[in-house]
Amino acid sequence: MLSSSTDLSEEPLATDTGTHGAAGDACAFLGDTGALPVDTRRVLVQLLLGPSVDARRQSKLWPVLLRDESVIRSRLHELFLEVVIDHEQRVAFTRQVVSDELDVPVLLRKAQLTFLETALLLYLRQRLTQADAQGERAVVSLDELQEHLSVFERTGNSDRARFQRQSVNAVDKAKKLSLLQAIRGSGDRYEVSPTLKLLFSAEEIQHLTRTYTALASGHRDGAVGSEAREEDDGEDLPMTDDEESL
Repeated sequence: MLSSSTDLSEEPLATDTGTHGAAGDACAFLGDTGALPVDTRRVLVQLLLGPSVDARRQSKLWPVLLRDESVIRSRLHELFLEVVIDHEQRVAFTRQVVSDELDVPVLLRKAQLTFLETALLLYLRQRLTQADAQGERAVVSLDELQEHLSVFERTGNSDRARFQRQSVNAVDKAKKLSLLQAIRGSGDRYEVSPTLKLLFSAEEIQHLTRTYTALASGHRDGAVGSEAREEDDGEDLPMTDDEESL
C-alpha cells in the first residue's frame, strides 16, 4: 500500500477483556457504545483506510482478522462493502458490493491510473508471479522501475523532462497506494505488495500484457510523453474515500 494511510499494525492491541462496551464491560473510551473488541475495530479501520491488511506488515492485525472474520464481514456488509481474503497470500482488502437488485450507495472510489501508472503496476504484477515461482520475495529497485518505463517513451520525444516526471509520478503513485513497500536500509529498493495479485485477474493480466507489449514494440502509436497520452486512462483500482483520485 509508503502509504498515506495510518498503519495500525504498530499500535498496541487490547485484549478482549474490558473492550466490550455494549456488553457491560469497561468502555474503550468515554461514552463508548461499541460492541466489538478494540483489536477487531482496528482491523475494520485498517480495511477501510486501505489498501489492505497484509499479514507480513500487519502481523498483529492478521490473526484478529481471521479470528473475527464473520463479524468483520457482517459490519462491512452494513456499509455495502465486502472483505476479500486471500489465505494463501495472507492479504485482505475491501471492495464495493455489486447488486442487480439494489441501488447500492458507493463508499469506495476508484483510482484512475494513467497509461504509465498502469504499465508500472502490470510490471510489478509480473514480478510477483516470477518471485512466487522461485519462492522469493518480489524486490525491485528504483533504477529497474525507471528502466522498464523508459521503453514506453515515444521515439524522438522532444520533452524528456516531462516524460521523466511522469515516470517519477507513476512510481510515487504505486508507493502511495502501498503497492510498493520500502525496504529499510536498502536504499531505493522496494518489495512488491502481494495485494496486486488480488487487484489484477489472470484475464486482465493477459489483456494488458498484449496491449502494452504492442505499444512498446511500436505496433501502434503509444505516444507516451505527449500531451494527448498523459491523460489517457489505464486501469481502475478501488480506493477508500479518503484517497485522492487522479
